[in-house]
Amino acid sequence: MLAIAELDHAILALIAQVERLDHHARLLKSAPGVGPVLAATLIAEPPELGSVSSRQAAVLVGVAPYDRQSGRRQKTRRCAGGRSHLRKILYMAALAAIRAKQANPFKTTYHRLKTAGKAAKVAIVTVMRKVIVTLNTMIRNNTAWAP
Repeated sequence: MLAIAELDHAILALIAQVERLDHHARLLKSAPGVGPVLAATLIAEPPELGSVSSRQAAVLVGVAPYDRQSGRRQKTRRCAGGRSHLRKILYMAALAAIRAKQANPFKTTYHRLKTAGKAAKVAIVTVMRKVIVTLNTMIRNNTAWAP
């Protein structure tokens, strides 16, 4: 466990040394549910973040729904592809945003979908998509979180 803590500290120190990366990390961490792990991962993994559309950002992570139909047969939509390790970290960030004490759009979206009868996993994936789209927009527009 000590080695992991040391690596986390080293990663944060490296990000702090580069002004642009540090600025992006501060922007990302201003959103609810986004901590140092997700911020560092989003800075390192998808270099396209901030320069792609909302749909493309969702596809990068693998939370964009795809149709599954053939002829007259229509199945439920599924999320597929993307970077699985990034999706796992985003899942935890979505849970943190949903469980946050202060009200935020992510928490509101989750409770609205649950009230409408959607399954918990469906609601969480919707929040994940909303989080990545919001973070992509924040980086693109160079703005901090504004509820």
